[in-house]
Amino acid sequence: EVQLQASGGGLVQAGGSLRLSCAASGGTFDGYAIGWFREAPGKTREGISCIGSGGDATTYYAESVKGRFTISSDYAKNTVYLQMNSLKPEDTADYYCAAVLFPRCHLGRSWYNYWGQGTQVTVSS
Repeated sequence: EVQLQASGGGLVQAGGSLRLSCAASGGTFDGYAIGWFREAPGKTREGISCIGSGGDATTYYAESVKGRFTISSDYAKNTVYLQMNSLKPEDTADYYCAAVLFPRCHLGRSWYNYWGQGTQVTVSS
C-alpha cells in the first residue's frame, strides 16, 4: 500500500512561488494517478490539479490555478511536484496529495483512496 507525504509548504508573499512535493513510500507511483487538493479555512477540500499514470500522463487543472500551477512527476524519485507561481492570498490553504491505482486522474475527492498529510501554504498580501 502506497503512503504519501506532502511537503514544501510555507509562507510566501503574493506573487511569489513555491514547489510542493508528494513523495511515495511503501511502494511506487507506477500505475497511480495523483491529485493535488487544497482546503482553506471554512471551505471544502477542492481538487486543483492531477496527473495520470504512465507515459501519457494527462494533466488537469482547476480554473482557479490554470496558467499559474504546473504538475509534474518524477517516477525515478517516486515524487510528484506542484509548481505554484504567481501566488495569491486566496491560495492560502492546507495542500494535500492523493493517489489512486488507475491510469486516469480526476479532480474529484472520491476518485482517490490514498491520502497524505497536508502541507500548509500561506500567501501574504
